[in-house]
Amino acid sequence: MTEVPDAVTDVFDARETFVPSANGYVVETTSFEGHVTASEGEAWRTDYEVTVRAPTLQAATADDVGPAVREGWLDTLDRRLEDAPKATRVAVDLDEYTVEADDEEVVVTYRFSLGGEREAADVAKTFVEYVEGTYVEGIVPGYDYVGVVADLMNSASTGGSEGSRGGTPL
Repeated sequence: MTEVPDAVTDVFDARETFVPSANGYVVETTSFEGHVTASEGEAWRTDYEVTVRAPTLQAATADDVGPAVREGWLDTLDRRLEDAPKATRVAVDLDEYTVEADDEEVVVTYRFSLGGEREAADVAKTFVEYVEGTYVEGIVPGYDYVGVVADLMNSASTGGSEGSRGGTPL
């Protein structure tokens, strides 16, 4: 595994948002699993990869979700998440962006290069939070949500946590 550059380690270690992991950092400010890795890039830049794991629509509900709804939901999520760089305070050009799904999980990956470690930490945190916020905004009404998604919906509507909820967060 590639070693995280020292300048990146110094910045990420100084922030409460990030917790060191085996080959990078875990973002602790969201309910979804966010992970950041960094490696030496060209010239003065560092290459970053931000990966966020979230449940698929089917995995987040106690109900059976039809294929048309599942596919439409994933397509819409994909298109909306592509705009994550617009949510940052610095100009970020993505080197790569992917959304992949299996039966239980959606894996969103952003790859980019930046020269400033502080800005990169801000961008990484923003990307992870953007995925979670966009996911919650795209929840399909009418299903009985469970697990982390039910907790997010409940927090959005009441500020509490129950673990099971139906309807939309608004």
